[in-house]
Amino acid sequence: MLLGIDIGTSGSKGVLVDRHGMVELRAERPHRVSTPRPGWVEHDAESVWWADFVAIARELVAASDGEPLEALAVSGIGPCLLPADATGRPLRPAILYGVDTRAGLEIAELEAELGSDTVLERAGSPLTSQAVGPKLRWLIRNEPQIWRETRMLLMASSFLVHRLTGRYVLDHQSASQCVPMYDLMACDWATDWAESVAPGLELPELAWPTEIVGRVTREAAAATGLPEGLPITTGTIDAWAEAAGVGVRAPGDIMIMYGTTMFLTQVLTEPRPHHGLWTTCGTWSGTYTSAAGMATSGAVTDWLRSLTGSDFTDLVDEAAHVPPGSRGLLVLPYFAGERTPLFDPDARGMITGLTLTHQRADIYRAVLEGIAYGVRHNLEAMAEAGGHASRLVAVGGGTKGGLWTRIVSDVTGMPQQLPADTVGAALGNALLAAEAVGLDTSAWNPIITTIEPDPARTAHYDLYYRHYRTLYESTRATAHFLAAEQHRAAGSDV
Repeated sequence: MLLGIDIGTSGSKGVLVDRHGMVELRAERPHRVSTPRPGWVEHDAESVWWADFVAIARELVAASDGEPLEALAVSGIGPCLLPADATGRPLRPAILYGVDTRAGLEIAELEAELGSDTVLERAGSPLTSQAVGPKLRWLIRNEPQIWRETRMLLMASSFLVHRLTGRYVLDHQSASQCVPMYDLMACDWATDWAESVAPGLELPELAWPTEIVGRVTREAAAATGLPEGLPITTGTIDAWAEAAGVGVRAPGDIMIMYGTTMFLTQVLTEPRPHHGLWTTCGTWSGTYTSAAGMATSGAVTDWLRSLTGSDFTDLVDEAAHVPPGSRGLLVLPYFAGERTPLFDPDARGMITGLTLTHQRADIYRAVLEGIAYGVRHNLEAMAEAGGHASRLVAVGGGTKGGLWTRIVSDVTGMPQQLPADTVGAALGNALLAAEAVGLDTSAWNPIITTIEPDPARTAHYDLYYRHYRTLYESTRATAHFLAAEQHRAAGSDV
């Protein structure tokens, strides 16, 4: 049996899987992010990451019924910044990935020091809220007492690996998002830039996600119920584990993850840096990825569900009867700023065209369409970077019900494949664990459904998409003014 456990933004999941990729048991624990100030998004590593892991591990081990466990792989949200002391004890809550936008000043400083084009050329990605380097500099400037005790740079996966094995190690894919501290062209730490950003900090050893880097210690076994000596892989960021779990590994394959945020990752054979995307190492040695991420997707649909006192089943059923274009509505889904390809944390959400005749179903469908326009925008950026899109594979909770995925295929004009199991990164972790111990995973999680676009609807959406692209440009100054007012009203100095 193989184990895979993932720490997500709003919940943690785990699976117990047999050698043939059949899921024997699933376990899940919900949790929330902390937002202590505007632009700050955090997780407590002990009460969220570790507590969820222990609970899920104990549930899965108890259900294994004495069957031998061969390996465990973990993943988590990322890139994150969790400063820890020499023993691996967290010193503050983890600063999360690009949804945390606190380090705007530090991004500008590092761009001025290193040069934005030079950073893109060497690190593969621009300096944005997704980058770990600016957040480290923010920590040094704003929490010097924490920085003085910091001896380790951990993420969700590497925190769990350290807690389980004692190893201080990070996978290349996660490390390549520690911009500007990783040299993508050399596949190694950029030690000169790392010293400039975080002087004196010892960086973790690097390995690939399918490498066995340690075994469960006696102390960790007592805490988790895992067998002592169980092999543990390096781990990685959740989206890349999820892509592995649905067979996205050939050049041109693209995974679209329908979750709290929308995330896309495309497999490349060589780095193709683009100012509007993240270019990273891949899951396997010798591969690279072009990655894109919207700041919100499912978070907006959940906001609307809560605001209207509805449930998703009713909203989806009602919206399915609304014609394409949502009876003349257009939504900019930038309710938490936007990541790729705009990299604008002060972008804001907008619902345009509202009249007194519009109902909640119109607005809900318009939200789904707005997010689909964002997906198309990112796919166009990937094409501009030179990455050929050969197929799209859709995963995540947003694929359920079929409406959202149909809208995305119609908006983009591209078919999407759905695998048999969309459990997420946990299954991908089990697959990576299986590969680490030499098992054949080629038959795991086959594609069972393909969603084809409707050409007539695609032509209709083309008209809306052109206005979607111009609406942001024409309202950006107003959005930035309102964002500043929001920060001021909240007492923020951001």
